[in-house]
Amino acid sequence: MRFPKRIQPLIDDGLVDEVLRQLMSGKEATVYVVRCGNEIRCAKIYKEAHKRSFKKAVQYQEGRKQRNSRRARAMEKGSKFGRDQQEDAWQNAEVDALNRLDNAGVRVPKAYGCFDGVLLMELVTDDEGQVAPRLNDVAMTAELAIEDHAVVMKYVMRMLCAGIVHGDLSEFNVLVDDYGPVIIDLPQAVDAAANNNAFAMLERDVNNMTNYYGQFAPELLGSKYAKEMWALYEDGELHPDVELSGHFEEGTEAADVDVVMQEIKAAFEEEQERQERIREAE
Repeated sequence: MRFPKRIQPLIDDGLVDEVLRQLMSGKEATVYVVRCGNEIRCAKIYKEAHKRSFKKAVQYQEGRKQRNSRRARAMEKGSKFGRDQQEDAWQNAEVDALNRLDNAGVRVPKAYGCFDGVLLMELVTDDEGQVAPRLNDVAMTAELAIEDHAVVMKYVMRMLCAGIVHGDLSEFNVLVDDYGPVIIDLPQAVDAAANNNAFAMLERDVNNMTNYYGQFAPELLGSKYAKEMWALYEDGELHPDVELSGHFEEGTEAADVDVVMQEIKAAFEEEQERQERIREAE
């Protein structure tokens, strides 16, 4: 079969033996199923920056640290070298996040490395070897929805313990194999401590997942996991073994109207994007 030229260097270097088929194509990347020796993996080819449609990328990149001062200065100036370095940082952010989350006890695909814009990683399958479906393609009982929602909330909490907020978590970025949910798609992962939008993104991630599982188990819809997690995080009391309750007592201080309006506007925009992705997936 024909395949993108960007996979050829991986074949030349012996990292990939054969491209089997295209798995999916999205706004940020195209994924192929490949054979690496006796293993079947996937190769995620990131689209070039001008071809991606990931909105508000700068908002997600806030707080990402660059160890190389020359690279950081070039990225700030927006030179060609700087743009190339920024693109490299965007792509390698997913490898870093996958490795950190795997070590933190979050189920994510195993990353084998990012090579010139191609991320080689584990192909998540069921026990029969078929590609695991996305959560939005899975129907479930109320009992299973409650069980899997609790698992995802634990994963989100462990992400936060590792200093990471997914930033784009929804039913489209979760796979379901025979052992439960697997979190995917992390190039936009946010630094929880350094990004001023971290809590808003955490809350959106949690609400997206709660609203989806809430279709099958409406009793989940009143939970407040994001606020509970963030309060523990700010107080330095969040750790991987915390038992979350989903309850949180709201403060009584007066709300900042401007902030509330900004949050409403942001939520409206995110819902429009979410509906667009649903239409594209149909």
